[in-house]
Amino acid sequence: MARISIENLRQSYYPNPQRDEDWALKRLSLDLADGGAFALLGPSGCGKTTLLNLISGLLKPTEGRILFNDHDVTEATPEQRNIAQVFQFPVIYDTMTVYDNLAFPLRNRGVGEKDVDKKVREIAAMLDLDRTLSKRASGLTADGKQKISLGRGLVRSDVNVIMFDEPLTVIDPHLKWVLRSKLKELHHRIRRTMIYVTHDQTEALTFADQVVVMKDGEIVQIGTPIELFERPKHTFVGHFIGSPGMNVLPCQVAGGRVTFAGNVVEAVNTKAYRGNGKKLELGVRPEFVHFAEKGIPVEIVKVADAGRFRIVETRNSEGKINLLVREGRDIPTQNVRVTFDPGHTQIYEDGWMVN
Repeated sequence: MARISIENLRQSYYPNPQRDEDWALKRLSLDLADGGAFALLGPSGCGKTTLLNLISGLLKPTEGRILFNDHDVTEATPEQRNIAQVFQFPVIYDTMTVYDNLAFPLRNRGVGEKDVDKKVREIAAMLDLDRTLSKRASGLTADGKQKISLGRGLVRSDVNVIMFDEPLTVIDPHLKWVLRSKLKELHHRIRRTMIYVTHDQTEALTFADQVVVMKDGEIVQIGTPIELFERPKHTFVGHFIGSPGMNVLPCQVAGGRVTFAGNVVEAVNTKAYRGNGKKLELGVRPEFVHFAEKGIPVEIVKVADAGRFRIVETRNSEGKINLLVREGRDIPTQNVRVTFDPGHTQIYEDGWMVN
């Protein structure tokens, strides 16, 4: 296993980068603890796969260093780094059986057949491949082939880190939750360092102990799923995580009081504001907005049924406010007003949470 340290890393695919936009990764540093489960989360093009390939050794950084357990591996090959990587689309041997595909990484390293058989059958059972072990891989469905790829990445017990690059893209939706749960279960059992790249917040938040949120080649926030949900440090994190995302509303702060649309609003970090921001905003998630007899006047625009709750879209003169209403609770039709939970309402200064 390995503790991974990234120091002042920058990456460009141009031979002579000059502009800020020439950099796929813009100088970042990061520490990933030994044995942790991490997710790199962000929209397409944010640099998460580039960062994964730099850690694995498939790419060499333009600038900066990568260390495994304080040992500099910046110039080392993937083999020298002793990593396992599962890609977005299946990488398997179609002419081999499922059993031989899973056994290949072990046989290639001289593991005895008795141990090979034990490990292959253990991983096959975990991924529900045990009934297809004697079949050729070419006859399996796309999700069956990807489960083999997952198994090939998981079967070795000697790797420093196991990396997953959007591995559930080709998996049927009803199987994704099952496989995520199995990966989480396996991590708890073997405690290998795992890094999981995805643009899907559900995958990231249900798999990882720590989530690294990325945007435009930079790390915006690192935190637990609860921290990212309840205390997003940037409005981008608030927008990106959650369905629907965080309400971000213009506000003013004067004399130690926060106002939105002419109404005084309590925020958890009001006292921390020092009056330096050019752009001030309030952030509050729909889960923490409630209908009330007194509060901010709004007009209901739309109601969408989401099963156990309804998503209510409201508007006032300053913008749109979403809130969630649990099933069975009434939605007012006249003199509609909303309030924000003070313990979950934050002030943002130029996009960043005031602290």
